[in-house]
Amino acid sequence: MVTVTTPELPTQYAPADVETHSYQRWVAEGYFTADVGSDREPYTIVLPPPNVTGVLHIGHALDHSIQDALTRRARMRGLETLWLPGMDHAGIATQNVVERELAKEGLSRHDLGREAFVERVWRWKEESGGRILGQMVKLGDGVDWSRERFTMDEGLSRAVQTIFKRLFDDGLIYRAERIINWCPRCLTALSDIEVDHSEDEGELVSIRYGEGEASIVVATTRAETMLGDTAVAVHPSDERYAHLVGTTVEVPLTGRRIPVVADEHVDPEFGTGAVKVTPAHDINDFEIGRRHGLPSLVILDERGVITAHGPFEGLDRFEARPAVVAALRAEGRIVAERRPYLHSVGHCSRCKTVVEPRLSLQWFVNVQPLAKAAGDAVRDGRTRIHPPELAKRYFDWVDDMHDWCISRQLWWGHRIPVWYGPDGETVCVGPDEEPPPGYVQDPDVLDTWFSSGLWPFSTLGWPDRTADLARFYPTTVLVTGYDILFFWVARMMMFGLYAMDGVPPFQTVALHGIVRDQYGKKMSKSTGNAVDPLDWISRYGADATRFTLLRGASPGSDVAISEDWAAGSRNFCNKIWNATRFALMNGASVAAPLPAPAELTVADRWILSRLTAVTGAIDAGYDDFEFAKISDQLYHFAWDEVCDWYVELAKIQIASGGDVAERTRLVLGHVFDALLRLLHPLVPFVTEELWRALTGGDSVMKAAWPSPSEAYADRPAEEEIAALQELITEVRRFRADQGLKPGQRVAARLSLTGTALPAHEPAIRTLLRLDEPSEGFTATARLALGAGEIELDTAGTIDVAAERKRLEKDLAGARKEAAQAAGKLGNEQFMAKAPDEVVAKVRARALQADADIARLEGQLAALPAA
Repeated sequence: MVTVTTPELPTQYAPADVETHSYQRWVAEGYFTADVGSDREPYTIVLPPPNVTGVLHIGHALDHSIQDALTRRARMRGLETLWLPGMDHAGIATQNVVERELAKEGLSRHDLGREAFVERVWRWKEESGGRILGQMVKLGDGVDWSRERFTMDEGLSRAVQTIFKRLFDDGLIYRAERIINWCPRCLTALSDIEVDHSEDEGELVSIRYGEGEASIVVATTRAETMLGDTAVAVHPSDERYAHLVGTTVEVPLTGRRIPVVADEHVDPEFGTGAVKVTPAHDINDFEIGRRHGLPSLVILDERGVITAHGPFEGLDRFEARPAVVAALRAEGRIVAERRPYLHSVGHCSRCKTVVEPRLSLQWFVNVQPLAKAAGDAVRDGRTRIHPPELAKRYFDWVDDMHDWCISRQLWWGHRIPVWYGPDGETVCVGPDEEPPPGYVQDPDVLDTWFSSGLWPFSTLGWPDRTADLARFYPTTVLVTGYDILFFWVARMMMFGLYAMDGVPPFQTVALHGIVRDQYGKKMSKSTGNAVDPLDWISRYGADATRFTLLRGASPGSDVAISEDWAAGSRNFCNKIWNATRFALMNGASVAAPLPAPAELTVADRWILSRLTAVTGAIDAGYDDFEFAKISDQLYHFAWDEVCDWYVELAKIQIASGGDVAERTRLVLGHVFDALLRLLHPLVPFVTEELWRALTGGDSVMKAAWPSPSEAYADRPAEEEIAALQELITEVRRFRADQGLKPGQRVAARLSLTGTALPAHEPAIRTLLRLDEPSEGFTATARLALGAGEIELDTAGTIDVAAERKRLEKDLAGARKEAAQAAGKLGNEQFMAKAPDEVVAKVRARALQADADIARLEGQLAALPAA
């Protein structure tokens, strides 16, 4: 037989000794680099770009682990695989970081000026930004570093300017005064995704406008905004206020009179059925104002300070609120006050400041035609959202999308390519154009999501028709959390369809949930339950960290994890290491083809049949992104079937010598070869080290993905080994129940029935520590099994009196459980009222109790006389 010389593995797996050198070798050998010139079917994923300010958090670790598993498997399947990395310039977050650095020096960005400040940000990016890229290496991300992009690099900046110009020329970008989210701390407009909503304690104040029968009561949580009211609105069908519609009432404290208007937006069942209308400081009020031609009074400046003339001018909004309420109270205008009053309040996601709805002149995208195209692409099947039930959320968003505010009052970012002439002229400048002399550029920059919306095609070279764009667009799958389905995914769909002539950016959008702790609570630093994946990688290894996350990853569902599970994943990696090391020490080999099934033992045929079944199940799991099922199936196949059963049976076969031993070594080698290949996308480092030691190959990354081999599917062998496992498991349980130690040898007589199990008697005796009965053998215990009977001589090995007492106690408990379950099942009232799942649980308890009674009675009967 031909043998392969393999290196000796250390006795224990030490992740730190493996991970760094393995990753460096993968990169040096170009294993992650896609070949644009190959003729193989492409498989493309663009990495959702993390912020340049970011660090690897547990959500990233889950997202990246899924993508890495998909791309590693794709390479092994022979596909030309590109996983493209990069970073987002993160406009607000990055500008805030650099402004804080300047503040330490006693400076502001205005002291530097715009050009010098932007240069300072670029310097920070080169020196301190992008820490997350190095952390991705620690996790094992197999990205194509040769194609790394940044949303403000030269090529992507050209793409941003190009699509802005096209949208502008097509009338899909416009400038207008609209209500937007405004951060008084960051002094910029915010997108919806940059606003975090929370239930905050506030106050609900009911205020009377007007006098006597002509008065009307409104309720508000923002009393200070009444200074900007320009109407009171009621529902057209509300008879309570029909006599007031078309009249005017006086706004308290101001002396101004405003009209009472009828509008369908008002809910007559909410509060008093009347609402104050402040068009400049509320999105719904703005729309009412547009419908009724109301003026918009701006009464707050960009920092949230009152600008309305009068006693409140110059007060911060939160100072003005109690002052306005006190003044109203003094005039007898307060009808009711409710404190505390919980209501939803938006906060800037960066600085946590309460966001202010504000009327502002901004740039917008007319999303209606773009959103319709994005919805149609999913409806007609060009893009699949998985799991399918989340498509409804997508449609809810794109079918009712509001125009998108894309301008930001920042200095860091893509500056809006619009220039203004001395007489109010406006010109949009493309990437190869120059503005007319004397024109001044718009000072605002674009929303970060504008540039990241181009990510799937700008990173491949668009607007140029590059080889990468032709080869790798559309991408195969986008992996991301369901929480940004609306904000980012929808924008990429809109821009991709628009820029790429109706071809959507993704064939599939695979959505996963968010990571939670073992109790289902969302992780956060404030609650102390957040997990730092780098800490886990340091203590348990990258493979264990990844496997822990993947074992909980079902499509669209949240992922619960705990430190105990991470330790369990580390133990799993150690189990695979030790089992492969055993295989190598016992001559496991892949140097020759597998023998034909007819030449193999039943145990060999069984494990190869199980391998075939598991391989098919794993492929099906990948088709539906069922990583929890994939991980669980591989865990139980590797641990329960390969390590706990086949390795033990293989030891016996190898010890027998001859052809059986040689064939077993080949089966052992091929099983571990295939198992390591199946596991590699999930736990790449340990499998790389073990596979190279086992096969002598360059890298498991270059090995072919296993295919189910129907020639080795063998149902009879599976049934025969299942019967063997059942017998051994039952006897082991009996031994444990009798108080016998696992290694304690016992004389036994086996009377096995049927045609199959008698042939396994040597294996049965070896695995159960059963000696042949000697002359004068006397059975003190008998175990009746479906496959026959086993008689054991346990004399002198157990304390019979103590064992009888223990079994009688357990039997009494089982009988009590059976009686309680029977009582409930015989209770007509219980059966009529209890939910089906509760009844099912009681039935299961009854069946288990009956089985326990039969087992314990059998064990008592088998005990020798005292």
